[in-house]
Amino acid sequence: MSRSQKGEVPPLRLVEAPPPLPSIAGGFPTILADPPWRFTNRTGKVAPEHRRLDRYSTLDLESICNIDVSSASAKNAHLYLWVPNAMLPDGLRVMESWGFRYISNIIWAKRRIDGGPDGRGVGFYFRNVTEVILFGVRGSMRTLPPARRQVNIIESRKREHSRKPDEQYELIESCSPGPYLELFARHPRIGWQVWGDESSDDVPPRGRSHKGYEGGPIVVPRIDPNVRLPHEVSIHLGAKLRERYEAGASIRQLSEETGYTITRVRGLIERAGTQIRRQGRTSKAANAS
Repeated sequence: MSRSQKGEVPPLRLVEAPPPLPSIAGGFPTILADPPWRFTNRTGKVAPEHRRLDRYSTLDLESICNIDVSSASAKNAHLYLWVPNAMLPDGLRVMESWGFRYISNIIWAKRRIDGGPDGRGVGFYFRNVTEVILFGVRGSMRTLPPARRQVNIIESRKREHSRKPDEQYELIESCSPGPYLELFARHPRIGWQVWGDESSDDVPPRGRSHKGYEGGPIVVPRIDPNVRLPHEVSIHLGAKLRERYEAGASIRQLSEETGYTITRVRGLIERAGTQIRRQGRTSKAANAS
């Protein structure tokens, strides 16, 4: 009797040696990886929803650890490693097995179109609206000067299942030196070497794009001047307006851009901890531009 007749299902990925990693003289100084983590339940079996959805092939922890990333990386290198919230210990183990030491992290905060947290994530204990990039270093190499101004958060809208935000590339390219290598890539990218099942133009990604997951800009909600903002929205908008204000925009400009009254804009950025400039003065960033 065959396995299918017994009701068994085949593994999510055939057990075979992966293709060799791309290589360059001296190795890649910056590597981005989004491993296809395999979630298991308490019995150690593959989580049933992963078999049902079959969105992409997965690898167990040992298989991910055994990929010889150290041979493709430079002696001094950076690693940006995506890891689910529930698998942080596994992510740290993978990082170490690849020859990197953990330094810091970057958080992807998934947002709705109105800027609020996108609560369509999964989780048995909390509703996950974030994902983590672990940042590791091999040898000794500082980030580039722009990183000193880079906050460790990406705020953007979700797209198809497991696809990560394109904003990651601009962040990495500004903070770490090339040439760049992306492991488990799902889309080719100019200026990057890619490696993975779906990294070629002629291989359509298996993750489906559903309504509401198209990405796109975050739109500031239009609210009547007399309507009080919910606390969560107030905090989020205040932080964004503070960034624009401290970059040189005036309160009047922010009022015109958002449609909010000057009083509301001023109140939002003050509650966000901004020191209001004297009237008629602009920031150094505005003067430099």
